[in-house]
Amino acid sequence: MATYEYRCSDGSLFEASHPIGSAPDTLPCPSCGGPSRRVFSAPHLSRSGSQAFRLIDSTQRSAAEPEVVNTRIPGRPRRAQQYSSNPLHRTLPRP
Repeated sequence: MATYEYRCSDGSLFEASHPIGSAPDTLPCPSCGGPSRRVFSAPHLSRSGSQAFRLIDSTQRSAAEPEVVNTRIPGRPRRAQQYSSNPLHRTLPRP
């Protein structure tokens, strides 16, 4: 089922669901009963409820309005890397 938009002669919009390809060109307006013509509009392809959409939306918002961080990252503080006192480890390649 696809959702189609219709515009009444007084300018009000309403939607109606019909199988794809079988939507009539005119329908009676639910508020006034007058004839209303089908309006061609962009399809609703948004996945606004998905996790991917929320990630993309937050990324786009943060490009223009970055969030200011006032606190440290929670968790344990990082310790300095422990080096071995074994003399054989000195011959190993270093990064």
